[in-house]
Amino acid sequence: MVPASFPMSTTDSPASSQPGDARSVAGTAAFSKFIAVLQLIADAGTPPNIAKLVAASGYPRPTVHRIVAALQAEGLVAAVGGGGGNTFALGPRLVNLASRSWERSDLRIAAVDALMELRNTTSETVHLAVPSDGAMVYIEKLESPHAVRMASRIGTRVALTSSSVGKAWLATLTPAEREPLLAQAPRVRFTEHTMTDLGAIRDEIELTAQRGYAEDREENEQSIWCYGAAILGADGRAVGCVSVSMPMFRRQEDAQRSYIEPLLAACRTIAARLGPVCVR
Repeated sequence: MVPASFPMSTTDSPASSQPGDARSVAGTAAFSKFIAVLQLIADAGTPPNIAKLVAASGYPRPTVHRIVAALQAEGLVAAVGGGGGNTFALGPRLVNLASRSWERSDLRIAAVDALMELRNTTSETVHLAVPSDGAMVYIEKLESPHAVRMASRIGTRVALTSSSVGKAWLATLTPAEREPLLAQAPRVRFTEHTMTDLGAIRDEIELTAQRGYAEDREENEQSIWCYGAAILGADGRAVGCVSVSMPMFRRQEDAQRSYIEPLLAACRTIAARLGPVCVR
């Protein structure tokens, strides 16, 4: 999808290629720059402009200009914002490609019926998420039938330490697997309820592992409460996570019966459809 005529010098990159490095393969260094800029745009909390992309990537400004122009030409990036559209977001072609991948995902196919039942039982928004580069990404979303709904969408990335799906996934990992992720995770304070202390986050993950489900108590989004749980494969490893989310004013007092039991049942059903389930 990158135009063959697009010129890029390997000297544009702050990182040099080593003989055994993948970047020593012809064209790989240039492709890596495209992916790096595309990832920065995807991960940005708000659409970045060229200056922010230059600062974040370390590439020269002309290089970033050329990369963004090529990505725009292929529909992978779109100019957004007012005026001259000098900020950038993921483009329609990339979103379409991602949607096709998610639609064909074995996990999504196995989960769809259970997710619909969970949404219908709770009358609240349901998400299916998988880990991706130090975060969780939603690959399916079923809307609540109520008028007040979540602002999320398929493709949204949420933090490991503040989202219910992130906590649920972390709780399935061994300490040796978990600690590097916790150390590297950006502990952003999204709301006044977001935990940023590493010790408190560790305690929360341990509690999640003990009870078998996670809570997001207005930590990722103000006035939104979420319950999350992991889908366990036959080897006991999580293959994905499910959450049910609701605005605080609609949250039922009997959370165990209203949300947690249906959530855990949905995860067991999905795991059973994928293969032998690990029961704990």
